Amino acid sequence: MSIRFDGRVAIVTGAGGGLGRHYALDLARRGARVVVNDLGGDRSGQGGSDAAQAVVEEIRAAGGTAMANGASVTDVAQMEEMVARAQEAWGGVHILINNAGVLRDRSFAKMTPEDFAFVVGVHLLGSANATKACWDSFRTQGYGRVLMTASSSGLFGNFGQANYAAAKLGLVGLARTLHLEGARYDIRVNTIAPVAGTRMTEELFPADAFAAFAPEKVAPAALFLVSEDAPSNQIVGAGAGVFQASEITLTPGVLLEGDALSPEGVAAHWAAITDRTGALVPESGAAQAMLIDAALARG
Repeated sequence: MSIRFDGRVAIVTGAGGGLGRHYALDLARRGARVVVNDLGGDRSGQGGSDAAQAVVEEIRAAGGTAMANGASVTDVAQMEEMVARAQEAWGGVHILINNAGVLRDRSFAKMTPEDFAFVVGVHLLGSANATKACWDSFRTQGYGRVLMTASSSGLFGNFGQANYAAAKLGLVGLARTLHLEGARYDIRVNTIAPVAGTRMTEELFPADAFAAFAPEKVAPAALFLVSEDAPSNQIVGAGAGVFQASEITLTPGVLLEGDALSPEGVAAHWAAITDRTGALVPESGAAQAMLIDAALARG
């Protein structure tokens, strides 16, 4: 069955280029009316451009419907105004793809507190701001699709990206909590961890690999994850046409008592504690306490 977005209004942040541009173009091609949001700065967040309007013109030239928006995701009022404009023009908002991002990479020893806060502010707080601006409408209309953009750096760590990684893993926690809070309203919240050749990553890829990791090879996962029949609470890796599922798991645990309830006891039982046999994928944070209760019952 073809996945379509007719009658849906989508907001894509950071859509002036790279992944966001392809998301916006593909959503419009499949019937969505799209708010193309982009502040227009470079990958460090400096400067400005007419990138969003250029994407809107591409969409309109192909017969689609779109509007440009230059608001900063770091400004709550601007995010609220962006959503209000879409609602006034098109009657609502149904889809939000949080894609806006910046990089200020350097080792933690050399990273300034300002660079750490700025990157976390754009990625994590910016995504929260945009989502909050849509949230009441999603709840009222009983429908919403939200996609957060994480990264393998956040899931697994990456040298020189402490600020970026902290923000990206924070987005996973945000997505999982919003999945729980939005479920009764048919608000489905997912996370994508893309690997793509864009202006943010052009220095990381050799020329031949840059082409292989084209953004259009990530977009199919993003569109599926904001579709009507999308799953929820998923972390999906995507790059070069390869799609993966990532999970955060929890081992059953080991009950330590008596003399074993000590640092030495943890060390002695470390192999059993970290044995992933029987590991679970928790549905919520309560699972940790439940597994502890199970271990106590066994003990």
